[in-house]
Amino acid sequence: MPSALIIDGHPDARSLTAELARRYAAAHGDARILALRDLEFDPSLRFGYRQRMELEPDLIDAKRALAEAATVVVFTPLWWGSVPALLKGFFDRALLPQQEYRYSKLGLPEGLLPARNGRLFLLADTPWFLTPFTGLPAQTHVARGTLRFCGVRSVRTTRMLGVKDASPDRIASWLTRAESLGRRDGIRDSSRTPSGPAERQRSQAIAAEAASSSVVATS
Repeated sequence: MPSALIIDGHPDARSLTAELARRYAAAHGDARILALRDLEFDPSLRFGYRQRMELEPDLIDAKRALAEAATVVVFTPLWWGSVPALLKGFFDRALLPQQEYRYSKLGLPEGLLPARNGRLFLLADTPWFLTPFTGLPAQTHVARGTLRFCGVRSVRTTRMLGVKDASPDRIASWLTRAESLGRRDGIRDSSRTPSGPAERQRSQAIAAEAASSSVVATS
């Protein structure tokens, strides 16, 4: 299993977001791109958390990859203050209680993903000088409310703002930046400790549980 899992949340394979993900993966050298647009799954959590939906094979495979990755990287644009519905739907369907996170007896959240490192590449048409007024809620949503919540210990964000009016030189510098970070992370990940029996057993357990549907006692 590749050491890094790259989640490309853009619906368009020709987007700058998708190209950045490809550049990062190529430079990393041991990464898998999970392009959500190529997966077959229902992005709607139709019963909330009252009842589990049966997971499609692509989601089962994605959850197994998440359970084994040492590094998780998300590439996404910022749309209407949030992420594309495709990415949000993936988070809703793939990240489940008792599998990617749980609550302690004191009601405190505990992330269950084993990844030590994470990155968020966030693209937006919003110019940098407007962010003090508009904010970047998607950054908080993905980096803190999703990745760190599910156990990814350290999440670093790279923001690429003003995309719509960016010059070719500016875009080229972003592509170079993605390659540089991918290369750096690849060197770090190449020295990681291979997954032990406990991690492999947990991955198998997640896949087995994900393959069945069950009722969850929650609102």
